[in-house]
Amino acid sequence: MSSESEDDRVFKALANSRRRAMLDCLKDGPRTTGMLCETFPDMDRCTVMQHLKVLEDAELIVARREGRERWNHLNSLPIKHIHDRWISEYAAHAMNILDRLKSDLEG
Repeated sequence: MSSESEDDRVFKALANSRRRAMLDCLKDGPRTTGMLCETFPDMDRCTVMQHLKVLEDAELIVARREGRERWNHLNSLPIKHIHDRWISEYAAHAMNILDRLKSDLEG
């Protein structure tokens, strides 16, 4: 899979507020699918599973089976790659502009 399509999957997964909320839950540690269903009582289990599938396809979570339970673990590396590729470059550019503006104002 190319890097571009990986980025597309991550952006697609992060575009949904429910999936972002699920990732926020997983920051504190892995949770079973049942635990996530309890955290989001307004969604049925099938909907939670669909969201988890999108997150798994984007490699934002890693699912591990332990007996009858499916444990969902956060994988933050794809988000770091997005940050490194997109956010940090634009932040550095913005900081350069602010630095030039400060120099111009002081000069």
